[in-house]
Amino acid sequence: MYAILDIETTGGQFNEEGITEIAIYKFDGHEVVDQFISLVNPEIPIQPFVVKLTGINNAMLRSAPKFYEIAKRIIEITSDCVIVAHNASFDYRILRTEFRRLGYDFEAKTLCTVELAKKLIPEQPSYSLGKLVRALGIPMADRHRASGDAMATTKLFKMLLEKDVEKTIVKDFIKLEIEKGIAPKFLDLLSQMPAKTGVYYIYKEDGTLIYIGKSQNIKKRVNQHFTGITNKSKRIQAEVFTITYDETGSELIALLKESQEVKINRPRYNRSQKKTIFPFALYAEKDSNGYINLKLEKADGRKKEITSYASLQEGKNALFKITAKYHLCQKLTGLYQTKSECFQYKIKECDGACIGEITSEIYNLRVQQFISENSFDNKSMILIDRGRNVNERSAILIENGTYKGYAYYDLNYQITNIDILKNILIPMQHNRDVKNIIQNYIRKSKSLKILHF
Repeated sequence: MYAILDIETTGGQFNEEGITEIAIYKFDGHEVVDQFISLVNPEIPIQPFVVKLTGINNAMLRSAPKFYEIAKRIIEITSDCVIVAHNASFDYRILRTEFRRLGYDFEAKTLCTVELAKKLIPEQPSYSLGKLVRALGIPMADRHRASGDAMATTKLFKMLLEKDVEKTIVKDFIKLEIEKGIAPKFLDLLSQMPAKTGVYYIYKEDGTLIYIGKSQNIKKRVNQHFTGITNKSKRIQAEVFTITYDETGSELIALLKESQEVKINRPRYNRSQKKTIFPFALYAEKDSNGYINLKLEKADGRKKEITSYASLQEGKNALFKITAKYHLCQKLTGLYQTKSECFQYKIKECDGACIGEITSEIYNLRVQQFISENSFDNKSMILIDRGRNVNERSAILIENGTYKGYAYYDLNYQITNIDILKNILIPMQHNRDVKNIIQNYIRKSKSLKILHF
C-alpha cells in the first residue's frame, strides 16, 4: 500500500512551520481504497504570502481540529504504507516535526514523485507539480490545496508505475513486505487478483521476478498456476511469495506489455516466450513474368515480411480470404500447384501467370493495395481501444511505421494534442514481435478504432 499525501503549511522559519491542511489517499497501486482530508488549526498565524497562494486564512482554521486530534487517524491510514509525495522530503519532514512535538517518533519509507518523474519522464522543462501534470494532460483541481495536489500526485504516481517497465518501484515495495515478515498463502494471493484483462507478475521471496503472464481473466489464469500439475506450475507453486498485476483493459496492450517486459526482465519461467510467437510470414516476390507472388514461408529475419501468422494453417486460411477480397490468383499465392486446381478465374488453361489477359501492372496494383492496407510501414496512426474503466480509453502510437508505446486517456485533448500524447506515453521498443502482435490484433479485432495522422 502507498499513502499519497500533500501538506499545506503556515510558512515561516525552518522546522517552525505548522500544518494548515493535510490530505492522504491510501492507494493499492490501482485505486484509492481510503482517504483522509482535513484542515488543521496550527495554533500559529499563517504567513500572508501563503494565504494568497492557498486561499487558507486564519479565520478558516479557528474551528479546525488541532494536530493532536487527528494524529491517531494519520497513523492508522499510513500504517504499513510507503509515503508518496511530490517533493517527499518536505512533507515527510513536516509530518515528523508535528509528531515529534507530541513526543512520538513517526517513521516510514518514502518515495518522491519528483525524483521518479526525473528518471521515468526525462527532459521535462519543469518538475513542479502544476507544470508536470499539465504537460502530461492530467486534470487538476484546487491547485495549492492539499486534496487537489494529493489527487494529482496520485494520478501522476499511477502513471509512473506504468512507465516503470523494469518494476523497480514494485520490487522495492516487495522487499519492504519481506522485512515485515508477511508470507501470503495461495488463497490470499488469489483473492487479491481481479477477473480482468491485464498482466501479472510472480515474485520469489527475495524479490526476484520469476514469471510474467497476461490474461483476459487474471484471477482465472493465476488459479491455473496454483492448481497446475506441470513441472513449471509446480516450481511456481514452490517459489511464489507474492503476485502483482497491472490492469490494461485492452488485450492488445496486455500482449505488448508481456512481450516487452519478458525481454527486459527475463524471468526464469518465461523461457517458452523467448521463441517467436509468429513463426510463419508472408513475403512478396516478382516472378519472371513480372507478377508479384505472395509466398507463405517460415519467417526469415533477412527478408522483409508483409505480415505473419502463428501457424501455417492460420496463414493458409488468411490467404484464401485475401485472394477473394483482392481478386488475386490462388496459384500465385501458392495455394494451388497444378493447372487443374487453378480455378480462381475459371480459366480453362493455366498460362503460368494464372490470370488470363490481366496485365502484370493491373494485377500488381491489387497486390500493392493488399500490402498497403495490411502493413503499417511508413504510416503514422493511433489505435484506440478499451481502457481500464468505462471513462477511459487506451491509445497506441505508431509513427512512421514504428511502434512508440501506449497511453491511457480520459480527455479528448490528450489524444488530439500529439505533444501531450507523447508526454503521457509509456515508451516501448519496436521489434518484429510487437509489429506482428499489432498486425494480428488489427486483423482480428472488431472494436479497434484507427486514427491516421
